[in-house]
Amino acid sequence: MKPIARLTTGAIALALLAAPALAQQPAAAQPKFDSKGIARTETVRHAFDSERDAIQVRVDFAPGASFPKHSHPGVEIAYVLSGTIEYEMDGKTVRLQAGESLYIPAGAVHSAKNIGNGIISELATYVVEKNQPIVILAK
Repeated sequence: MKPIARLTTGAIALALLAAPALAQQPAAAQPKFDSKGIARTETVRHAFDSERDAIQVRVDFAPGASFPKHSHPGVEIAYVLSGTIEYEMDGKTVRLQAGESLYIPAGAVHSAKNIGNGIISELATYVVEKNQPIVILAK
């Protein structure tokens, strides 16, 4: 498995071009959180090639909310739009703030937690196998 890699804002600019409106969520628009304090809003789904889809999802975390250990059937690039989030992957903890990114290899089991006092938001960009669930919870 590849090590955790931080990407600069410039490295993810291409992904953000696909969803420029997501960089700023209007103050009046409040995420619709599930019972665990997570709101997922799919914004783009398009064929990447004959075997994979490119998908972008805005993920909002209520204060203290966390997403349990899971993986994806392809790579993910997480770009933090606002707040501070803590990821755990391969026994390592990585703290990211707004404007920072994280590359998550295909199949890498990881978790994420809002460690701040406010809502945090990230843009998750996936290139994943077609006809597979985006999120696979770890057992």
